Amino acid sequence: MFLYMSGSLDKETSDKVSFVTFIVGEFASAYKMSGQNAYRYLKHYGGLKYILDCWWALHIDNPFWAVRDIYKVCRSNGGYR
Repeated sequence: MFLYMSGSLDKETSDKVSFVTFIVGEFASAYKMSGQNAYRYLKHYGGLKYILDCWWALHIDNPFWAVRDIYKVCRSNGGYR
């Protein structure tokens, strides 16, 4: 279980958590899904792993293109959206 306590995370981890939260929401909006369904979809089709592994490169890109790259990863892993 992950518990966030203000000030307990280093800056990089805090930035990573903020980005993942943001980009999952952007993905959900782009594909008209709830946040919870987007998270499940991304986890199931490898998108979440891709986000966690490549967040530094994704966070400097335009959110539109980042979401599109994540979509391509999910699609290549059997995703249907």
